[in-house]
Amino acid sequence: MGPHQLLSHVAAGQDGMLALAQALRAGLTRDQVRQLHRCGSWQRLLRGCFVPNAELSDSALRRARIRAAVVSLGPGAFAVLDTALELHGIGGLRRTPQVHVSVPVDRPRPQRALAPWLIVHQVTVGPGDVAEVTGVRATSPLRTVSDVILRVDRYPAVSVLDSALNQDRVTPAQLALIPGLIRGRRGAVAARCHVAEADGRAQSPLETRTRLRRVDGRVPPDTLQLEVRDDDGYLLGTGDLGWRGPRVIAEADGRDAHGTPEAAFADRRRQNRLVNAGWTILRFTWQDTLNPDYIPRTVRQAITATRYRTR
Repeated sequence: MGPHQLLSHVAAGQDGMLALAQALRAGLTRDQVRQLHRCGSWQRLLRGCFVPNAELSDSALRRARIRAAVVSLGPGAFAVLDTALELHGIGGLRRTPQVHVSVPVDRPRPQRALAPWLIVHQVTVGPGDVAEVTGVRATSPLRTVSDVILRVDRYPAVSVLDSALNQDRVTPAQLALIPGLIRGRRGAVAARCHVAEADGRAQSPLETRTRLRRVDGRVPPDTLQLEVRDDDGYLLGTGDLGWRGPRVIAEADGRDAHGTPEAAFADRRRQNRLVNAGWTILRFTWQDTLNPDYIPRTVRQAITATRYRTR
């Protein structure tokens, strides 16, 4: 296997990223690496870090940048905040181009910007606060969630907590530790309230936002992931949020889960079964959650109409 083939294989196991030291060990010279960069065959991410595949997808390039940032900042560096959430697969925040990485507090932080997309922090961590995720050092899920909810507003904070619970990145027992972990930190009072609202049954940030709109509008759901069965016990369908008494179900229609034709057909069949069983089905999108009054008003109208019909 030639050096270029070997390095392509190495990069494939490192999110598409290759370190200069690895290229030199494989037999390339610094001049050869410079030439590969100048001619566009290799893309330079940060000092000493390259992407040898110029046709990486946006998502693959993103992962390469995260790995390069941790590698380039030297021993002890680790991903934090939004970037650590991303590595752990925890949703709830809108993705931004920035990559957040911390250097140890006993090392100087770079005085100049290394890249427009890289933000360097100095985060104090304790034993067990840093873990490895697919070969990249990052704050642990519990520490990451604890840090993030101190910095964001209620809706994204609860969305992050819900996602961490739903994805089993944080257990209910660990969730109960968060108020103690954040005690005395800026934003801790509000964050403790966010922890109290977390519910791991929410399967997406959209479901979380839809639930919070109903709570704020004083029409909280009876339950999440409501199973509706017929008299023989056959499962007719599961609703995202439900009100058992008036037999109302609200669905949070996200683009990812409901955007394909197959998903749309399955949704229609399930909705037909539930409607025939006497349930009212409401459907809400992300845009609907931006209006604080629309969702609770629509739910309240459906509950009132259902009660009127059953008199």
